[in-house]
Amino acid sequence: MSKLPGSPLFLERRSYRFRRMMDAVRLLPLLVLGFWMVPLLWPVPDTSAGDAVPMSHALRYVFGVWLAGIACCFLLWRRTARQIAQETQG
Repeated sequence: MSKLPGSPLFLERRSYRFRRMMDAVRLLPLLVLGFWMVPLLWPVPDTSAGDAVPMSHALRYVFGVWLAGIACCFLLWRRTARQIAQETQG
């Protein structure tokens, strides 16, 4: 693997963090979907496998994950929008 002359050995810290932030933005919907699937692993009330989780707890969990996903999306959007604005000005 040959390196181009004049190419930097390492990425700049700002661009590296921005790329990881964009990776987090892309991964967030899959992460929230995974957390939404957790109630499928909880015991069902019809089986004698264990105590069933009340529906009220399950709904709180689902809506809590939904709200947390929205909050994380908003925070990531603010950070990336601020960085994009700084790069376009400079």
